Amino acid sequence: MPLSLPTATRPELLLDDQAAPLLDAASTDPLTPLAVGIVAPGGHGKSTLLEAVRQEYLRAGVPVIGMAQAMARRTDGGAVLLVDDAHLLPDPQLVRLRELAEARSLPLVAAYRPLPRPALAELGGALGRSWPLVALGPFDAAQVAARLGSALGCPPPAELAESVCAYTGGVPRFVAWVAAALAGTGETTVDGAAAQLPPFAVAQFRSDWERMEPALRQLLVATQAGMGLQLELLGALLGRDPDGLAELSAAARATGLLDQAGALLPVAERAIATLTPAEHRVDVLRRLAELRRERGGAVLPLARPLLGTGLVGPGIAATFEAAAAEALPEQPATAAQLYAAAVEAGRPVAAVRARWAHAAALAGDLDLALRLADQVIAAPDGASTGILSAAEDPGHAGPAGAAGRSGGARPGELRGGALVAATALAHRGQLARSAELLRWAGGPCGVLATVGLIGTGQLSDAQRLLEAPPGDSPPTLLAGAAPLMARGVHESVVGSATGALATLVRACALLEPAGRAVLLPDSPAALTALVGLHCGELRIADSVLSRAIAAGLGGDLMSARHRLLRAWIAMARGDTAAATETLAAVTGAATHMEPRDWVFAVGLEVGLARRSSDLPTLRRAWAHACEAMLRHPVDLFTLLPLGEFAVAAARLGDQDRLEPHLVQAREMLHRLGDPPLWAAMLHWSGLHAAILAAQPGGAATSRRPPAARPAQAGEHAAALARIAAHNRTCAALASAAECWLAVLAGRVDPAAVEAAARGLHEAGLGWDGARLAGQAAIRTTDRKAMVALLECARQLQGRGAGSRPAGGSPGDPPAGRPGATQRPVCRLSEREQEVAELVLAGMTYRQIGDRLFISAKTVEHHVARIRQRLGCTGRSDLLARLRELAAERG
Repeated sequence: MPLSLPTATRPELLLDDQAAPLLDAASTDPLTPLAVGIVAPGGHGKSTLLEAVRQEYLRAGVPVIGMAQAMARRTDGGAVLLVDDAHLLPDPQLVRLRELAEARSLPLVAAYRPLPRPALAELGGALGRSWPLVALGPFDAAQVAARLGSALGCPPPAELAESVCAYTGGVPRFVAWVAAALAGTGETTVDGAAAQLPPFAVAQFRSDWERMEPALRQLLVATQAGMGLQLELLGALLGRDPDGLAELSAAARATGLLDQAGALLPVAERAIATLTPAEHRVDVLRRLAELRRERGGAVLPLARPLLGTGLVGPGIAATFEAAAAEALPEQPATAAQLYAAAVEAGRPVAAVRARWAHAAALAGDLDLALRLADQVIAAPDGASTGILSAAEDPGHAGPAGAAGRSGGARPGELRGGALVAATALAHRGQLARSAELLRWAGGPCGVLATVGLIGTGQLSDAQRLLEAPPGDSPPTLLAGAAPLMARGVHESVVGSATGALATLVRACALLEPAGRAVLLPDSPAALTALVGLHCGELRIADSVLSRAIAAGLGGDLMSARHRLLRAWIAMARGDTAAATETLAAVTGAATHMEPRDWVFAVGLEVGLARRSSDLPTLRRAWAHACEAMLRHPVDLFTLLPLGEFAVAAARLGDQDRLEPHLVQAREMLHRLGDPPLWAAMLHWSGLHAAILAAQPGGAATSRRPPAARPAQAGEHAAALARIAAHNRTCAALASAAECWLAVLAGRVDPAAVEAAARGLHEAGLGWDGARLAGQAAIRTTDRKAMVALLECARQLQGRGAGSRPAGGSPGDPPAGRPGATQRPVCRLSEREQEVAELVLAGMTYRQIGDRLFISAKTVEHHVARIRQRLGCTGRSDLLARLRELAAERG
């Protein structure tokens, strides 16, 4: 079988510096005994040039003979010998050609591919002594553009020519294919043209492919898989020694399908992928993967395309398993698929289920992860029923004892299964159960149980775990980070906020290099963010979350949690637009949210609706909140959404439904010693809930007497005052709570209110600070104080004083426009413009008042003045005129 094939498709000839002299010689001096070689890989135009030479000789009246006449010794009579695809000739004919070239008894032009054949090399040497070899190369961008212009009938865009050049490597045959596709289909992109290559191109490639030597096809498929430079591997695949492999590689380059670096051209890669029989490609990839695995090399790129092919057998099963281990750190979802494929190929489930469970958990498939983890934990002798029995028996012997009794899974696998199960349970709101599983597992997992124990109010048990001597676990990143996480959370309860943050940040730094491979019930970044949110260190919290997201810490499983916490930070700062955008991105990308993520997502929905005074959305979100709290029991790490729910319940008059959860939260905090860092924000939310419930229309369905609600607000304010010395956020909340009570009682101290509002802003609670200043401004009778407080509120909300569109003062008319309707110029004040914009946005008077920190009655007065100034008789007329003014300003 020949190593290369003739080019059947003749690309249009575009003359270069080497071809033009040959044609000139054929036309001007046709009887000069030239001996010329045309050499190039397939598809580069050798046959096209040779045909042009033939035409020149025929026009000059010189007969053209072929190899049959040359072998019959009929070479006289002023004829010219033209030979195409000389590389396909047997050695005797190549020797005869060489003799004729050396004798120079007649003009001779031979075209051939550069194959490593001694007889062909000798012929090339003889030809080169008479005339420089004509080595045809690929088209450059200008030549590609000319070819495309000829096919399309107009000059192509430069970007199209450049992309075609890159896609085809400039090989004339492939350029012709793509040009024909562009001309025939009307496509304007390379991808579109490549997807619709003309039938002749597809048929030509299929014919060429089927006629290739099998070893050459295997080499090209291996090159497509990225193994083109793995010489030892290719030699084993093809059964060739180094010399034989070098010969085959030269044949592959001579096909014209490879670039100068030996990689497949994009057009050839696509054609091979489309037209190669699936069974042939699968067989080559399988053999490559198994050979590479046996040599200890990476197999993931080779194994991934084999997913879903139905291959079975111990070799491919071991390959899938090895590929899964490679994929796990960065691609856990792919790893889970590969473990499943290994089982389908015949690998026993027991051999891979611990790692399969780990991959499934990192990928976010907690149902599968829990099923597999339960099988790992369960004793083969039936003495254990899996996750539930291990969690319910703190005195269980643990992984070492279980493995010793049953002879089943190794201790490491049992701990891994327990970690997977604990992680899944934590995400599903079962933090206490998760902690018990981690205690049972021991080692670094046992230390991590401290976080869950503290999170559910079991401080004494957590302290005993922290005081226990360290085990003999290997010094892995997890083994180093787990104690830091445990101590950081413990410090947040019994120590200082600064100490807790410092310890947790170190845990984050330790685990960041592990990235997606880290599987934990909660990430140190999330814990740091929660502590930062509770103590006002929002910059640290945001920075840590940003790094965790960039590193992919915790894989897909933790991605939503990290992003939701970043949205919460934005909401606390008052950047509701950013919070809304992030929340929409997280919920829009999720097909399913676990209870822990869902409770934060609903908390954000409730908080954003409350901050925008969007009562219909708040009512809808409240229904979700009630369900979320049922699905996720109260723990220390969900106090932020619980606080938002408390305020929303008061706003909607539905406190009784939330009261049992608030009681649980207070009892949990009491068991922890009422830690100021964690209790402060819940008291702050309780204060606002009590304030709302005491207002007319609040707490419509509550059974608590109205007189009790102001007292509740005072209790929360007093609680905040008692912990004011703990950190600056506690101090800011205590000062603001005192101001709120005074403002509601009709005593507005502008200086105290402004100081408290700015203190909230510095603690990261920008929206709360702006609201305090705005509400105080509404209630004061001192106009000077009102103006100062409103200005403070606008500054804290992010709107600078005196802001206005560039280029003029408020109410300045736009520059004249041709054809514009001439209406009386009407100047609106800055505040009236603000009100008008919000009216156009569809807000109610109350929503506008909340946004601008004025009363709904004041908004109504502004609207009446706007209508009078614009001369509008009704609401529809007013809206039409406001839209017109907005268009003129735009």
